[in-house]
Amino acid sequence: MDHKSARVSAKTPSSGDEFKDVIKGLIKLLMLVIFLGYVFIWILMPTLNYRTKWLPVMRTEFGFSTYFGLAGLTLFMLMFPMLLLACLGCLYLHLKKQKTNNHLIREKATGGGVLAAMRRPMLVKGPLGIVSATELIFLAMFVALLLWNFFIYLRNAFPMITPQSAAKLHQKIWQAKLEAMAIRIGLVGNACLAFLFIPVVRGSSLLPVLGLTSESSIKYHIWLGHLLMTIFTVHGLCFVVYWASMHEISQMVTWSKTEMSNVAGEIALLSGLVMWATSYPSIRRRFFEVFFYSHYLYIIFMFFYVLHVGIAFCFIVLPGFYMFMVDRFLRFLQSRDNVRLLSARVLSSNTAELTFSKAKELMYNPTSTLFVNIPCISKLQWHPFTITSSSNLEPEMLSIVIKSEGKWSTKLYKMLSTWDHDTDRTLSVSVEGPYGPVSTDFLRHDALVMVSGGSGITPFISIIRDLIAMSQTTTTCETPKITLVCAFRKASDIAMLDLILPSSGLKLSSDLNIQIEAFITKDNEPSDEETQKIRTLWFKPSPSDRPISAILGPNSWLWLAAILSSSFIIFLIAVGIMTRYYIYPIDQNKSKYNAASRSILYLLVLCVSIMMTSSAAVLWNKKKYKVEGSKQVENVDVPSPTSSPSSWTDREIESTPQESLVQCTNLHFGERPDLKKILLDTKGSSVGVMVCGPKKMRQEVANICSSGLAENLHFESISFSW
Repeated sequence: MDHKSARVSAKTPSSGDEFKDVIKGLIKLLMLVIFLGYVFIWILMPTLNYRTKWLPVMRTEFGFSTYFGLAGLTLFMLMFPMLLLACLGCLYLHLKKQKTNNHLIREKATGGGVLAAMRRPMLVKGPLGIVSATELIFLAMFVALLLWNFFIYLRNAFPMITPQSAAKLHQKIWQAKLEAMAIRIGLVGNACLAFLFIPVVRGSSLLPVLGLTSESSIKYHIWLGHLLMTIFTVHGLCFVVYWASMHEISQMVTWSKTEMSNVAGEIALLSGLVMWATSYPSIRRRFFEVFFYSHYLYIIFMFFYVLHVGIAFCFIVLPGFYMFMVDRFLRFLQSRDNVRLLSARVLSSNTAELTFSKAKELMYNPTSTLFVNIPCISKLQWHPFTITSSSNLEPEMLSIVIKSEGKWSTKLYKMLSTWDHDTDRTLSVSVEGPYGPVSTDFLRHDALVMVSGGSGITPFISIIRDLIAMSQTTTTCETPKITLVCAFRKASDIAMLDLILPSSGLKLSSDLNIQIEAFITKDNEPSDEETQKIRTLWFKPSPSDRPISAILGPNSWLWLAAILSSSFIIFLIAVGIMTRYYIYPIDQNKSKYNAASRSILYLLVLCVSIMMTSSAAVLWNKKKYKVEGSKQVENVDVPSPTSSPSSWTDREIESTPQESLVQCTNLHFGERPDLKKILLDTKGSSVGVMVCGPKKMRQEVANICSSGLAENLHFESISFSW
């Protein structure tokens, strides 16, 4: 087999697969055209041509429709294209998932070139974090869009302000300009709000098309949030100064029935400021619960934002929030079920591995994340954990590793560590997910270097297990060489290496080339805790427990497209009928329909349409797969516990599944890893570099990859920020 081949696959693609590739290419092209058209509208909106020539024509077509009213224009021009994009993304991902399931294909990464350079980190230290050249370019383009909107709005507005026009409103020139500027600043902020919720849609169909996950896109949400709140705060302060100068401070407590409500805008701004203040890293780390609960104020923020600007205008920014509401309600439905917890492996290093029953049809990729809720610890808190199992290696089980680092995880570890082996025990657990990448990009490389600090090893356990499965089931696809560099503070933390292999007692395949370099930074010699064996607890099944499964079944992307499209159609029909036969007659009678009531009515119809279609889809899939799930819970084979090695420092051990792991592991006590030497010494035309650990470790690795000392190093943009 030629190691330099451009493509290695387990099967030869058929003509049907080639046809699907063509369809996927056409879908991506159509999505690109629609998105560029959507952005083009944002570019045109502040211009005079748009406002004086095109807008009147479009308002004639949609704005004065007896079925949709003024909301019709923004509904069809700005909301419909984004939802169409989301549905096309679902279709693309469904076709991609089918190909991934049928064929194992490995694309080889090139060592250099423009695309490789664009993916490398450009900024390593600073308020933006680790940012690639591509991300920096798109950020600059977005800021340019905001500045374009602001200056064009002002250029068109200021010439209209004259001493005569200002005098009619009892204003001075500077007051009239301040009011005009305050309004335009608010309009600019809407561009940030239009994209704010898209990165936090966990089951998004847009992000995976770009090769992103919701977790890796959290930083975009943070950037947009900072921009949004800065702009909206300036917007509010400008109006306060304007009202004070006009001796109209009473305007702050007015609630207009037909125009913008100032009180609603102030409530939205105050709730946004609370979320903004509690989201700063120092507060989030020290007072996570304050951050967590205060972020539920987004409901207040969006509700009063809609009341402030009116429903007709809010459709400009509603598409992202619409997709977020669909995703949020699906997560709510999934969290209503208790899942079947099989076992827990308790380590001496304040670490526990939980293993759940999983539906065979549920497939996920390495580095995926599962959100967990344990009501006996907290009914409201949901915590994300990286999945360490492989759906290819363990088709009926799913595992996560939890390190005791916060209040919630400490309570869980204490509870597990105090339970006896012989007693029957149950633990009620609910989950959301899993969420993760739709493809395994690390297979593109000849070699993988995975750098972890502490519990940061967990994402890489899933990668190793997936490569173990690949090495056992495929003879024609060459797996990359693996170097795992893990840094631990204490010798007792070495026990986390035991979790690399599943509890079923599987040995490492001889075809898998893996080397583990473990560094213990604080201890100079092994500790007594390190020799303690892993305690395994088994849990009694409950009749109501279900295996973890996809909330929308195996064809989840098609079902998501059906929910998005059908809920929007139901919303359009309901709004059309309601406007034509209820709201429009009132408007014609010269008594304008209350703006707040109209907005609340539209939001209510929107929520009901989402709840109806989502519930129907979930119930259909539950009914279809309920029998299989019940049988699986009853018949699941619980693996027998495996003994861990008596000591990782003792190479003379009995033949156990861990023996193969110990033989490829080097321990370094009292040392820190020389990451520069390790990375530069790694051979291969393409070396994928992933890091999960403390901020300084991530920055050091990113700095080495972007230094240009080695062209074969590819810093993978995988984030574990949840």
